[in-house]
Amino acid sequence: MDEAPTVHATPGVGGRCGEVFSFLAYVVRGQWFTLLASFLVMAGAGGTYLFGIYSNEVKVSLGYDQTTLNLLSFFKDLGTHVGVSAGLIAEVTPTWFVLLLGSAMNFAGYFMVWLAITGKIGKPKVWQMCIYFCLGAHSQNFSSTAAHVTGIKSFTESRGILIGLLQGFFGLSGAIMTQLYLAIYGYDFKSLILLVGWLPAAIPVIFAYTIRPMKVVKQPNELRVFYSFFYVSIALALFLMVMTIVQKEIAFSQVAYIGSATVVCILLFSPLVFVLREEFILWKLTKNPINPTNTTLSVVESKAAPLQADSSAQAAQLEENPQTSYFADIFKKPNRGEDHSILQALLSIDMLLLFIVTLCGIGSSLAAINNLGQIGESLGYPTRTVSTFVSLLSIWNYFGRVFAGFVSERLLTKWKIPCPLVMALFLLLLCIGHFLIAFPAPGSVYAASVIIGFSFGTQLPLIIAIISELFGLKHFATLFSCGLLASPIGSYVMSVRVTGFLYDKEALKELAMKGLDKSSMKELTCTGTHCYRLSFIIVGLVTLFGVLASLVLVMRTREFYKDIKMILEEYILKRWTRDARKGNVQEMNNDQDIQGDPKMKVTEQYRMLCYLVRITARAAEFDEAFNYVAEVPIDLMKKVEEVCGKQLKECPSLF
Repeated sequence: MDEAPTVHATPGVGGRCGEVFSFLAYVVRGQWFTLLASFLVMAGAGGTYLFGIYSNEVKVSLGYDQTTLNLLSFFKDLGTHVGVSAGLIAEVTPTWFVLLLGSAMNFAGYFMVWLAITGKIGKPKVWQMCIYFCLGAHSQNFSSTAAHVTGIKSFTESRGILIGLLQGFFGLSGAIMTQLYLAIYGYDFKSLILLVGWLPAAIPVIFAYTIRPMKVVKQPNELRVFYSFFYVSIALALFLMVMTIVQKEIAFSQVAYIGSATVVCILLFSPLVFVLREEFILWKLTKNPINPTNTTLSVVESKAAPLQADSSAQAAQLEENPQTSYFADIFKKPNRGEDHSILQALLSIDMLLLFIVTLCGIGSSLAAINNLGQIGESLGYPTRTVSTFVSLLSIWNYFGRVFAGFVSERLLTKWKIPCPLVMALFLLLLCIGHFLIAFPAPGSVYAASVIIGFSFGTQLPLIIAIISELFGLKHFATLFSCGLLASPIGSYVMSVRVTGFLYDKEALKELAMKGLDKSSMKELTCTGTHCYRLSFIIVGLVTLFGVLASLVLVMRTREFYKDIKMILEEYILKRWTRDARKGNVQEMNNDQDIQGDPKMKVTEQYRMLCYLVRITARAAEFDEAFNYVAEVPIDLMKKVEEVCGKQLKECPSLF
């Protein structure tokens, strides 16, 4: 893991120019520029959201029916949501290799699609096109993995807001790329596929040298910087929404599109101001080192020195619990919130319910997103309006991701609303979006795009939260990847077997009424409100079934969520310490209850020590208070480790 670079300007020749060069070199390798680069990579990684804009061009150019087109969209979704390979490769290779491999896959996949629809190569077979789309879409997992892993390792104490921002920029990527495509190519949909091929591939190549895990130089104003990024993302989302609405009402010239795209780029790069400011502070400190005990900065090490006492405790634990077969514990499931093995989690009823919820929720959302172009066409909307639908969906996808990331925990801690219940509410909202497509009224597709985009955006952060809360963090990455396997399955069933099949059936009925058959038409097209009515009634009912599955999960986990993440002084999350069990400390009758139950004693002691958390959180808000408190933990931890080491040697296992 790299350290933040220490660069000293050479006095004499070069003078001020040498200082500037030294500073710029420091910035490019600095932690905040790395963060900005990660956001830019995510902002360009959402080419899959643009499928609804150019899908009709693929359909017409290659003479596909809707079922075949939806088969392509399924393989696109399969590549998007099966990201296990990216995670495994990232475990054994450096970040730059992950980024470059993803770039190569993106360009290769979408460039072959572009060659096919422009007639520059012979018409590929359907299975070949499926591979091209799957390869191109799968590349975004590599960019996402590199950005998330780098960010989480570099900003361990702010990972929650960091993930929310990364997901937010990814949610905006569809609307951002739409503005860039209109500025560069106009309404040339074939060229849009070329843009999807080269732009998401170019950005990781540019920042491959920059994005890497680092030892973090912790600053007391770190949270303020993250919120600065957050405010910029909100401004960008609002500007994109305004432009989307204005471009729908007013015919923009090419110059106007270029102006709009320029503003988008300025907003995207505006956080560079914060980056330069923060990196300048760090750079000055490297040039003028100060006493470490007085500095407001600290380097966060990723690994702590192991305690000698730990080995004693582990040895004692092994004596008490002899090693058993890996498969012997499959059905001996730990309590919710404790670390599960992979098989324990996958074979649990809770994971089955989450699988159903994901299949119904994300699967139905993808069915709507993939068919958005044909939905607009069947209802008589002009071609450029389809771009409006996609942009609205992308923008509100961002708001959904940010809302779920920032607000869901607030709902839990203040109003005791657990994540599965929040998921059920948003799936119910998603049903409304589907029924607006099934029973369209003038302008209803605009509302449906907003609702579906927002609901779709909320689902992934909530699934992340639920899996981590119920099954622990030990095998989280694998469990999350396995849980998302439901997404392409749901997409296939609802896109190919439901919407695609029923759309083609309605189109054939129209041809039969005109006395024509399929062979006499280059493309199979349906026009009218009936085209997607039955299919989206079914999709809406499937989503409603997902609501019921979420409610079952709510009932199964209600006791668990009653005791999780509540007021800090009252509750303890079971996985936070090895010995303490969840429980409301204030419900204990007297000291005898505490003394009679060692686990409750640990819980009571934890409650008292939570005041330390409140003190440190408060001290981090002001530099003077931070300077006062920053010196305390080092001496305190040494003393605590000394005492704990003695206790563990005398009594390795208390429980």
